Amino acid sequence: MATPPAVQSAIPYDEWLVDAFRSVLRRALEQVEREGLTGSHHFYITFATEAPGVILHDSIRAQHPTEMTIVLQNQFHDLVVEPEAFSVALRFNGIQRPLRIPFTAVMAFLDPGVNFGLQLKLPTRDLEPAPAAAPAKPEPAAEPATGDAADKVVSLETFRRK
Repeated sequence: MATPPAVQSAIPYDEWLVDAFRSVLRRALEQVEREGLTGSHHFYITFATEAPGVILHDSIRAQHPTEMTIVLQNQFHDLVVEPEAFSVALRFNGIQRPLRIPFTAVMAFLDPGVNFGLQLKLPTRDLEPAPAAAPAKPEPAAEPATGDAADKVVSLETFRRK
């Protein structure tokens, strides 16, 4: 028996759902911006590093050319939530680096402290490569990471079922 052809919808339900999920992420970050993280809450946020509007240091982009997961838990600074993006400063190899991540670049959001997570499908139009940044200046030798959760970059593979 043949599979019926997919029906094209004039109503973009998938896009609306992704927008609603992004709103949940935005609201969670806004609350943390106002009140800080409380209880067992902490966030794993996976995003497409090549998505338009993503700003991160060239050395970080070189290590994570397509996607990256950040952890907001113990040590993060300068969290600012805007309508279309958020920015935060995290430590990488002992050096604090700012990141700016549009909500359209976010692929997954997880708060393991309360067993809550969202998988966000990125429309292909959101994945057009960001313009190439100017070459980075050589970095000074960095101190080893302190081991705090905010210093770690976690591969998305950690969370995928096998």
